Amino acid sequence: MSTTDTSAPAASGGRDQDFLAPAARLRGAGIGGLEELSDIERSDRLARMRDGSLGSIHSWELVTAVDGPGTRMTVFLNGCPLRCQYCHNPDTFLMKDGEPVEAEELLRRMRRYRGVFRASKGGITLSGGEVLMQPAFAGRLLEGAKKMGIHTCIDTSGFLGANASDEMLDNVDLVLLDVKSGDEETYKRVTGRQLAPTIAFGDRLAAKGIEIWARFVLVPGLTDDPENIEKVAQIIERWRNVVSRVEVLPFHQMGTDKWDALGLNYTLRDVPPPSPELVESTREVFRSHGFTVH
Repeated sequence: MSTTDTSAPAASGGRDQDFLAPAARLRGAGIGGLEELSDIERSDRLARMRDGSLGSIHSWELVTAVDGPGTRMTVFLNGCPLRCQYCHNPDTFLMKDGEPVEAEELLRRMRRYRGVFRASKGGITLSGGEVLMQPAFAGRLLEGAKKMGIHTCIDTSGFLGANASDEMLDNVDLVLLDVKSGDEETYKRVTGRQLAPTIAFGDRLAAKGIEIWARFVLVPGLTDDPENIEKVAQIIERWRNVVSRVEVLPFHQMGTDKWDALGLNYTLRDVPPPSPELVESTREVFRSHGFTVH
């Protein structure tokens, strides 16, 4: 699989070559301070990725009030089964394009920031890519963080929600759930995949009482049809008991250079950001359903 291949990796396991770092790639700028394990033998690396002691990481960063409450250590994992037209991190599509990093190394880093997390009411967020492409690794990080008393969050499309065991979800305090469309055909056009798994995952979170921040990316000419927006709101209503906020995220062009550098076909190059009026009218749809909207 080349770096110009936009076909989706296998949902679980993947082929061996999906884990191998190619000679040249775009790399995350944020793995500083983490031990790189490029000298590990291939078979050992694969075994450790399957048991969750090793993961494929794009980057990590400390952010405030972006990926959950407070100051957070956000870890971006590589690998994603979706091919969203507006993705601003296409360099996380393939697991092989990440850096191999030990779970224990990340947990040591989390331990170092416990004071910051306590003071800001923050924590850790596992993002991507798609965090549920690496469920064993994510599970180790979440369990370790909870044992340290750290607030935990995952940022996911929910498409691979079946990969999240009940034991994993017991260690999750908050889910940033990206509802990319309410209309089936639009969802497939946006992502190349089906909507149903996201709904099923949201239903499961609601049944378990896990807090959700629902997210929707507003793209002119793609997701902005009023009927589509209303359907998104109706889906989120299914989880009303656990949805504490809805975020309407305006489309932007910040990922264009990455698509170009990877040799990928970026189809939204001429799409403008949504107007402030469109953003506000979209937020008003969700407010009309009784949600707190950002």
